[in-house]
Parts: sequence; C-alpha cells; structure tokens
Amino acid sequence: MPLDRRKFLKKSAVTGAGVAIGSAAAAPAAQAAESASAKKPVKQPKRYALTVMGTTDLHGHVFNWDYFKDGEYSDAKGNTMGLARISTLVNKIRAERGRCNTLLLDAGDTIQGTPLTYYYAKVDPITAKGGPVHPMAQAMNAIGYDAAALGNHEFNYGIETLRKFESQLHFPLLGANAVDAKSLKPAFPPYFIKEFHVPGAPPVKVAVLGLTNPGIAIWDKAYVQGKLAFPGLEEQAAKWVPKLKSMGADVVVVSAHSGASGTSSYGDQLPYVENAAANVARQVPGIDAILVGHAHLEIPELKVVNEATGRTVVLSEPLCYAERLTLFDIELVFAKGKWEVESVAASLLNSNTVADDPKITKLLGDEHAKVVAYVNQVVGTATETLTTVDARYKDAPIIDLITKVQEDVVKAALAGTSYASVPVIAQASPFSRTSEIPAGDVTIRGLSSLYVYDNTLVAKLLTGAQVRAYLEYSAEYYVQTAAGAVIDTELLTNAGGRPDYNYDYVSGLVYDIDIAQPAGSRIKNLTYNGAALDDAQQFVLAVNNYRANGGGAFPFVASAPELWSESTEIRTRIAEWVTAKGVLDPKDFASVDWKLTREGTPVF
Repeated sequence: MPLDRRKFLKKSAVTGAGVAIGSAAAAPAAQAAESASAKKPVKQPKRYALTVMGTTDLHGHVFNWDYFKDGEYSDAKGNTMGLARISTLVNKIRAERGRCNTLLLDAGDTIQGTPLTYYYAKVDPITAKGGPVHPMAQAMNAIGYDAAALGNHEFNYGIETLRKFESQLHFPLLGANAVDAKSLKPAFPPYFIKEFHVPGAPPVKVAVLGLTNPGIAIWDKAYVQGKLAFPGLEEQAAKWVPKLKSMGADVVVVSAHSGASGTSSYGDQLPYVENAAANVARQVPGIDAILVGHAHLEIPELKVVNEATGRTVVLSEPLCYAERLTLFDIELVFAKGKWEVESVAASLLNSNTVADDPKITKLLGDEHAKVVAYVNQVVGTATETLTTVDARYKDAPIIDLITKVQEDVVKAALAGTSYASVPVIAQASPFSRTSEIPAGDVTIRGLSSLYVYDNTLVAKLLTGAQVRAYLEYSAEYYVQTAAGAVIDTELLTNAGGRPDYNYDYVSGLVYDIDIAQPAGSRIKNLTYNGAALDDAQQFVLAVNNYRANGGGAFPFVASAPELWSESTEIRTRIAEWVTAKGVLDPKDFASVDWKLTREGTPVF
C-alpha cells in the first residue's frame, strides 16, 4: 500500500491530475515555470496610423475675400474660404498627429477662378522674363503640400503658363492620364511615393496616383490638340495601380480631378467618363482611398465596394474654394511580414472654425493689394443698375451686354472675309444669380462679376435648323409647368440638374419658350428680321470656347465649321467695350428677344 501510494503521487505530479501534493523536487520547479510564464509579455502586432489631408478646386482662393464684392467672403450658410484658413487647419492636424504621420494632397483646379489668378496669368504674368512666382505656388509651398493632381482649369491659360506654375512648385503636379499625344507617354509625373518611418518595423510606403479629367481635350482643345491626350481614368488607374503595388506600396491613394457621379457633360463626344472617381474605386483593385475633385460637391465619406476584391474604397470630396479639408484616417497593422490597411475613415473639417494663418496672409499681402487695386479701376459710368437677379427666367439687359460685345467683336473679326455678310448671333449664359453693376462708376470688378469664367470667343457657322435645335436643347433647362400652375422661380429652372451655365440666351432672334410643353417642343414663334426662321439660312454664332468645344453637349456647335477664334478673354472684351463707350446705357445693347410662355400666354 505505501509503495502503491508513492507511485500514484509521483504520476500525478507529472500529469497534473488535480492533486495538491507532489514530490519535493517537482513543486519548486513547477512554481518557477508558472512565475516565468506570468512575466513573459504577449507580443502585440505593430500598428501605424496615417492621416491624409486633402483639398480640391481651390480656384485661386488664398484669402477669405470676394474680389467681386470687394469685401470679406460670406454666404447664407456661414462658409468661409481660402488657403489661409486651410493652413490653420493643417497646422492643427499636424500638431495633433505629428507632421511625420501626415500627407497633404490637392485634387486640382488651382490656377484659375479669381481675379488674383487672372492677374498673374495675364496682367503681371508668371511667364514674363523675371516674372513673379504665382501666388498659389507661394501659398501651397508655404503650407507644405506633398502632391497635387492636375485639374482641367490648369490648362485655361495655355501649356506655357501651366509649365511655369509647375516649375515654381516644391511638390509634384500629377497626371497619369495626361499623356503626350504622339508617344502616349506621361507628360506629367503619374505618381508620388513617400515612406513613413515606424520604429521597430519596415517603413510604410504610401503611393499617390494623380488622375485628371478627359474633358480637357474638349474644353481646352485650342491649347492641347495635337500636343496632349487624356485617356480615361479607369483604364489608366488599372494600368498604374498594379505597378505601384509591385513597387511595394502599402497604401494607394488616388487624387482624382473627377466627380463621383459617373456622368459626363460632354455627351458622347468622348468615350471617357467625366465624373469617374466611383467607377475607378469599383473597377480597379488595390486602391484604399480617393480624394475626389471637379464636381464642387461636399462628400464627407462615400464607401464604394470594389467588384474584384470585395474591399471597401473610401472616397471624400472637400467642397471647393478651400471651404473644407478632407481627412482620411488610415489604420495599418504589420502582419505576416508586411503592412496591411486595416481600416480607412473619412471626414471633413470646416474652414469657418478657424482664423487665417498670419504666415499666409503676410506672405501674399502685397499680391492681394495689387489685385484689389486692379479690380477697382473705373472704366465707365452706368446710367442705371443692371443685375442678374432674374436673368434665369427673364431676358435681362445685363446678359444682352455680353451678347452685344460678342457680336461686335466677331463682326469686326470677319470684316473683309467671305463671311462678312452672314448675320452674327451670339450666345450667353446667366452665370451668376447675384451679379450687379450699380448705376454710377463701372469698375473691372463689376464687369468681372458678370463673366466669372476665363472663356474666350469663337465664331461657328450654323444653319437655321441647327440654331432651332440648339435653342430647344437650351430650353430643357426649365421644369415643365402646366398652364395655370403656380410659378415658383426657385423651382422653375435647373431641370434634370442642369446648371445655370448650361442655359443659353441667343441674341439676334426673337422666340418664345413654352414651358407647358415637354422638352423638345418648346421653341415657338422663332423669327429672324420679323420673318419665320428659314432652316436653310446661315448664321455665324459668336460662342464661348467652352460651348464651342462641346461643353454642355449642345447639339451641332462642336462639329460646326469654325470661322475664327481668339485667346483674349470675353471678360476683357467686355471691359474694352465699356471703356471705349465710356457710358454703359441699356439703349446701346438691350433688347427683349425671348420670353417664357405657357400655351401662348407670357409667364411674366
């Protein structure tokens, strides 16, 4: 019995069968092993948090300033704008998260959009020998951008101005789908790669792919045709993302000057989608986040599932004019010898929550003062106040001013040619709902607010039938409204989401737009010189280059014969016309050419 008990105890001490007593030698050894096990730390995986900040569609806004109103910018929603505010937000994020853990990107449309950018493209151009450094380059360099994508408006002043701006930047201007027209090789850097140091682990390698808008081939054809080509975002992303992954990119961010809607404003003129950012996310594997631009929308976070991998791609668009800053918070974990993106979340910061960064306002104070003085130059006197407040639905004299100037410029250009006797008509759009030229002194500022884009003038040859179709297409802008129904002017326009700049007046003709009728059969009583329009009659249409090249997908105009074009902005032509006249009097340019009706009865 004693022997059997000893055997049992010895066996139990080894197997751990729940006994409380073991051999004298075994007990201390077991206790030591348990103690060592308790002290041994559990190895945690390495983690890293990266913040990618983004802006887009800055359009020359450095300050919270409205050059057209000559005062601080404000709107009904309390928004503020300008890179000086963005700089403050960026400094705050860098202080919180460590500058070494952040990246700052832009998604394009930088050097066009305000009198500030116009001044340094045309009045005191950066391309002149010994010329200035562009204010946007100065501001973005000072803030410390890491990379920016090309926007379509980067091309508005020609390739020479764009290349000069590019040379002044301390960071790359990306455009994987901006290629040489002949070789089809990239004309700009396609991507940018940056490594982020992580103690005790390999660096995190982040690749940024830049994509721009195929519509450049249409909108700025005069500058890029035969020189640059702009293939689709989807196909170029599919080409470059695998290359970036093969180069060791742990994170792939796309900066895309392309909206997320999947739509195009240029109809079927190009085989490529204008607003393709969501398509890229859906179709191209390997992308983690997309900074969206071009559409001037506020998208805090949009999640799109990639069709091939099932992984979620996060998109964000931070409004425009530096009113918002996107934050992509990217969490990574180091597992199985490599970094993996664990999660991506996007959010927006509002620039109205902070003050201007004094470093930026001081840096560009002189440039700002020069432009303020320039836009406040008096060039004439107005006999009465002209406004665009109801120009969307009434033939407003202030829009007639635009068409009159365009008619005069084209007539002078065609004088002495075989087309000199062809009647000239002109189109213009109600770009702004708030533009006003007060009675009294007329300034460049006031005239610039009327024509906010840097469009130039083109002469196209159309037939009466084509003009009729053009007007029918334009009239689709109105919401069909039955005779007798109450008219709400806020709900009367923008049918199908069409923006104001894609509605055209056409001067030199008289016509009614019957909004009780369905789209396509609204133009009534269309006459020229008091007689019904002859479909075979030829007309010269004085048209802006955006429309002439197919912007807005108006019928016939893009393919119509081009008789003449120039590089001087329509805005400048308006200022020259007013300066030459000295007096801005509606009797010199205004006429009632069109009106809205319902079954023959005028709406207003």
